Amino acid sequence: MDSRDDNVEIIQREMTAFARRARASAARMHPELSLVSFTLLAHLEDEQGCRAADLAAHYLLDKSTVSRQVAALEGLGFVERRPDPADHRSHVLHLTPAGLHTLAQVTGRRRTAFHERLADWDPEDLHRFADYLLRYNDGGPQGR
Repeated sequence: MDSRDDNVEIIQREMTAFARRARASAARMHPELSLVSFTLLAHLEDEQGCRAADLAAHYLLDKSTVSRQVAALEGLGFVERRPDPADHRSHVLHLTPAGLHTLAQVTGRRRTAFHERLADWDPEDLHRFADYLLRYNDGGPQGR
């Protein structure tokens, strides 16, 4: 392997380790919220609600996967369905007050965990890392 192939292999391996750590961390932050559930709650907050089909399209997930996740979040009392004012045949998902509260708690814990993990990083390294993550994640649909 040349240097580029070696580096791509390292990036792939480390991104996989990062994803595993993120899933495990999500379970510790709130035992009833998977990383996917947390992500969906955060998106619903950012968008001030949206349809389940919009969640599936945004995250490139199967509609049945989103449906199961939404049903679990509804069962926990974190999400509610409201009639779509633009189309009364469909519903828009919104966070409940309990969902907003739980999301804020988990977000705070995650932020603290990141601060702790990155505490000894040089500010310039943090800046470069943030820029690289933005660049990577802005790489188009396959990067998301």
